[in-house]
Amino acid sequence: MANLKEIRNRISSVSSTMQITSAMKMVSAAKLKKAQDAITAMRPYSDKLTELLQSLSATLDADSGSAYSTQREVKKVLIVTITSNRGLAGAFNSNIIKEVNKLTNDTYANQEVSYLAIGKKGNDAFKKTNNIIANNSAIYDDLTFDNVAEIAEQLMEKFLAGEFDKIEIVYNKFKNAATQIVTVEQFLPIVPVEGAAVNNSDYVFEPSKLEIVEQLIPKSLKTQLYKGIRDSFASEHGARMTAMHKATDNATELRDQLKLTYNKARQASITNEILEIVGGAEALNN
Repeated sequence: MANLKEIRNRISSVSSTMQITSAMKMVSAAKLKKAQDAITAMRPYSDKLTELLQSLSATLDADSGSAYSTQREVKKVLIVTITSNRGLAGAFNSNIIKEVNKLTNDTYANQEVSYLAIGKKGNDAFKKTNNIIANNSAIYDDLTFDNVAEIAEQLMEKFLAGEFDKIEIVYNKFKNAATQIVTVEQFLPIVPVEGAAVNNSDYVFEPSKLEIVEQLIPKSLKTQLYKGIRDSFASEHGARMTAMHKATDNATELRDQLKLTYNKARQASITNEILEIVGGAEALNN
């Protein structure tokens, strides 16, 4: 059995860890509330904009479609990996990395795959492949629509220039504090939903549908990327809060076990001392 000093040191160490994890849990909980409110308020707008764009695109002739809808033979693929800058969030980042590896090795095994990292963890995971075209980890320092729009514009330019034939986004979709859903979304080219069409008798278009679509597409793509990053941001704090909650519970349980072990060891030590005293007294009497 470990001596009393070693057990006391372990109790002190576990107690310090428990205080840290508890503080991190509270910080993440406070940040989660703000991030959750932001993504909850944004989703209806994003979904409606996407629905409108898909409906309009479905009514256009194939020859009049936008350049962003151009379907090419897929030879070069760009995967946008949205992770966090920090760890201690359970499987939040590892799930994204596993999904990206699955896409790379299975879905796009015969294509040339490159990566654009949003988040240091994704950049660290794929920088050894030498296929990372950019690292936008600093976006979390000032997460605004304008800053994300710049990244979206770069992606659109690369697609139009033919640098990539397909662009995918991989991120954690926020469901609740304990659940994050790994999501893969096609960013470009845009694929209109079959059967989604606007009834021309219900709407008068001014300007033409084609002009409206050409104006909506860049805005919709920027909104899509911003929503993905916002979803990931909220998911990160939810995952970290859950992970730190479990860590605090585990530390509390371990501390209680160590205290019980310490008390047993201390009791055994006192009993031995009493036995030694009694034994010495009897030896003197004899």
